[in-house]
Amino acid sequence: MTYILLYLALGALAGLLAGLLGVGGGLVIVPMLTFIFTAQQMPAPFILHLALGTSLASIMFTSISSLRAHHSRGAVNWQVFRGITPGILVGTLLGSWVAAQLSTHFLKVFFVLFLYYVALQMLLNVKPKPSRQLPGTGGMFGMGGFIGGVSSLVGIGGGSMSVPFLVWCNLSLHNAIGTSAAIGFPIALAGAVGYVFNGLAVNTLPPHSLGFVYIPALLGIAVVSILTAPFGARLAHSLPVAQLKRFFAFLLIVMGTKMLMGIW
Repeated sequence: MTYILLYLALGALAGLLAGLLGVGGGLVIVPMLTFIFTAQQMPAPFILHLALGTSLASIMFTSISSLRAHHSRGAVNWQVFRGITPGILVGTLLGSWVAAQLSTHFLKVFFVLFLYYVALQMLLNVKPKPSRQLPGTGGMFGMGGFIGGVSSLVGIGGGSMSVPFLVWCNLSLHNAIGTSAAIGFPIALAGAVGYVFNGLAVNTLPPHSLGFVYIPALLGIAVVSILTAPFGARLAHSLPVAQLKRFFAFLLIVMGTKMLMGIW
């Protein structure tokens, strides 16, 4: 019961962040699931694989709820979504296959470095100047492949990369956040499929796992995140997001440092 309550609380926070900051809940879900799965004494070599796969599976539900809320406010650029999705799908599927071949130790180091990168980006309030237009078909495919590949390695919806990219390409911040929420769905879908498929051959995973997706955690996170994501999207249009990002950045640094200490 304690773990179920933790999954529900994690889902509430993940959904709120997905709608509010456009970064998806994976940046919180993955480290928290890592801590919870460790406490549950799950197989150590696959703890992070399970956290990554479960995070992406839960983001499928969060992203749908979040993108609907942003779409209702006219903040989703569907032309951009259609242009970048093919690259997203290819990059995410490839990234999930690569992740399955890597050790938990390597994935933890990669994830912690990514947490520090995002935290620094938020603390410095990095805002790329809108200095160019969207690239052509090849450029969109390549950028989608890069965002999808990295996202599948760290179990996120890609907002920490897609939002700066879209702002750089002259989309407004609100449209960039809304479109990022939509882009999170194909990332999560392809990533979840990849982690399920690549984990099916592993026979030491805990009961109630579907590949590298732990179903009880997925259900607990998804049910609540669907409810809180629209609330976060509404807050994004009314709260001082810059201050919230700084607070979130410090949270990422704390979680990343705790994970780093656990590695050594």
